[in-house]
Amino acid sequence: MLTSPAETDHLQSSELHALEHQNLELTPPSGWSKLLFGQEPTLELIAILLVYGVQGVLGLAKLAVSFFLKDQLALSPAQVAALMGVAALPWVIKPLFGFISDGLPVFGYRRRPYLVLAGLLGAGSWLSLATFVHTPGLATLAIAMTSLSVAFSDVLVDSLIVERARGESLSKSGSLQSLCWGASALGGLLTAYASGLLLSKFTPQTVFAVTAVFPLLVSLVAFWIDEQPITVKESAVAQARGQIQQLWTALRQKAIWMPLAFVFLWQCTPTGESSFFYFVTNELGFTPEFLGRVRLVSSLASLIGIWVFQRYLKAVPFRTIFGWTTVISSLLGLTTLLLVTHANRALGIDDRWFSLGDTLILTVMGQITFMPVLVLAARLCPAGIEATLFALLMSVLNLAGLVSQEGGALLTHALGINEHNFDKLWLLVTITNLGGILPLIFLSWLPGDESSP
Repeated sequence: MLTSPAETDHLQSSELHALEHQNLELTPPSGWSKLLFGQEPTLELIAILLVYGVQGVLGLAKLAVSFFLKDQLALSPAQVAALMGVAALPWVIKPLFGFISDGLPVFGYRRRPYLVLAGLLGAGSWLSLATFVHTPGLATLAIAMTSLSVAFSDVLVDSLIVERARGESLSKSGSLQSLCWGASALGGLLTAYASGLLLSKFTPQTVFAVTAVFPLLVSLVAFWIDEQPITVKESAVAQARGQIQQLWTALRQKAIWMPLAFVFLWQCTPTGESSFFYFVTNELGFTPEFLGRVRLVSSLASLIGIWVFQRYLKAVPFRTIFGWTTVISSLLGLTTLLLVTHANRALGIDDRWFSLGDTLILTVMGQITFMPVLVLAARLCPAGIEATLFALLMSVLNLAGLVSQEGGALLTHALGINEHNFDKLWLLVTITNLGGILPLIFLSWLPGDESSP
């Protein structure tokens, strides 16, 4: 889940100013401005936050997917890691969605119709998992379609975020990104415990069917997007060619490709997430209901991390925050070795309590580390192509995540870790955590301060 980013029509500052005055604004009750980090509570902003919130709510099916692949399809940890990497491909090709929505408006609209379609695709994909998907191949396709639904809607609303964020003063830097990711974390919080509770009482297919309802909300709020119909004056091919030329010009600048390369290296190191899931369920006997509690703690921790960043760290230079949070997160991640080797029991700490505490601390640090990525990505985008370039930047980040998943799958297989053998899991944990520090060799590729590069 990391995930997010941007595309669609690119408004000049004067046009954007005019649209802001046309926005249907809501009368904000006292305290709303502070709650929304100083943002105007318009219908469009509420629609955007609801789309992000749905992304968090869809975590309702995360545990169901994991147990479905492990128990019903009987896949190994390495197979699950490889499958989930392939299913994440839609997040890698997000710029394509931007080109489609930019160059092929439907009835003159570039956002609303595609949001409606994205919601319908998500609902249909979850329903397919609830009914006729019973093979690894179909499961990969269906899960990829759920990713496509979220990735496409993410592109559309992120274009609005980038346009707004470019007008933020340094004192409000990152506020809009914090607000949107807070909405996503809140959505996850609302369904975190239910994800395990439902799975303890019903089949994964039932959970998939319930989850299918939520993407429809994206289709409904699409009509709150403040968008004026446009007249296409040039062909989609010509528009795409022009955008590609602008992107190539931008990416040749050191101020853009060097931070981008660093973020890729920082995110592409192998992960052992799938193996750890098998360990806590098969070896430690964690139930779906308890894993729901873990997800609840994780969602709360994400909100805490966002708040800490917004309150204390948003003005900290990029190099400083990336360097310190990466080192601290990697070292704290090694505490998982206590659980993997059962050393926590020798210390008198129950497996469940240790897991809850570990999740809380690591998620807070992970969220604090990730927030500067969003701010940096928004600031790297030159005027005129900010939406498309932002989506490209975030796609590179998602590609790094795919490489991380597939690298983790290969490493898991090489170490002989499977659903029954966890003898080398301690080594996997050590490699994945210490490996995360290596990209700091290239920390100088980031901007030296918080100002726009």
